[in-house]
Amino acid sequence: MPDDIPECVRSLLITQHGVLTRTQALGAGMTDKAIVARLRTGRWRRLHRGVYATFSGEPSRPALIWAAVLRGGPDAVLSHQTAAELSGLLAPSESLIHLTVPSAAPVDRIPGVVLHYSGRLAQARHPVLEPARTRIEETVLDLGQAAGAVDGALGWIFLACGSRKTTAERIAVAMALRSRMRWRTDLAMALDVARQGAHSLLEFRYLNRVERPHGLPPGIRQHRVRRGGRRQYQDVLYEGFGVVVELDGRAAHPEEFRLRDVRRDNANVAAGQVTLRYTWADVTLRPCAAAAEVSAALMRRGWRGAPRRCGRHCARPQP
Repeated sequence: MPDDIPECVRSLLITQHGVLTRTQALGAGMTDKAIVARLRTGRWRRLHRGVYATFSGEPSRPALIWAAVLRGGPDAVLSHQTAAELSGLLAPSESLIHLTVPSAAPVDRIPGVVLHYSGRLAQARHPVLEPARTRIEETVLDLGQAAGAVDGALGWIFLACGSRKTTAERIAVAMALRSRMRWRTDLAMALDVARQGAHSLLEFRYLNRVERPHGLPPGIRQHRVRRGGRRQYQDVLYEGFGVVVELDGRAAHPEEFRLRDVRRDNANVAAGQVTLRYTWADVTLRPCAAAAEVSAALMRRGWRGAPRRCGRHCARPQP
């Protein structure tokens, strides 16, 4: 880094991954002439209007993200997929950067940036994290509202809660502050299930298409057990009956996952439990057949209840 850059700018460049605005440079005592000279000689390069990379190589992803939010202005925040990337909900990518700005202060088109507008950025903005971004609860709801179908919206809730990036309670509070929400009822149901410990959309579908409609006893979601000094989680445990339901939403089955599942099923049997395993197709396309199998296993192990039909065409198992 050149010695003639003011010390206060040096610390700022570390934070902003080598990106600086014209306003910041002038505020630190640099002159227009000094900025132009650096641009002309290639020591600096222009990323956006009034936003510069203070190096000559290709900018990194963090540098591009900083450049976008600085170009958006002091009230702009990173949002949607980019905020999810920064929070660890999504893996880093080279995709377009998502930026939300106030509705009352429109911004000119920014290359490589998807612009969103909001009238409630003061509520949505994270109070301390940099670069400026939406709170994770707001990010989850933004992504859900941008989803093409309700399953996509629900998936973001379970991803955020299942990864322990936030809680169902915090998302519910953020949702209550929004006057307009698509699929509000479905989202509220998903949050209720997430509070019970469900970590995936498939667990949600199992509860609402298999367990509840057919009158099965309530299971324990994500039941934690310790075996051989290692912690494991059972997707659904019917406590008192020794019946475990494992839900597998993977389209592919890598060998390491298959072996892990086999060991977990074997451990269940060794502990006196029986395991029933269902895929997405089982739960969404054949929920009544799954309910018949689960209820039969429960009745053989002492359940004194009786399954019920979920509708006119449901083939309820006979007790």
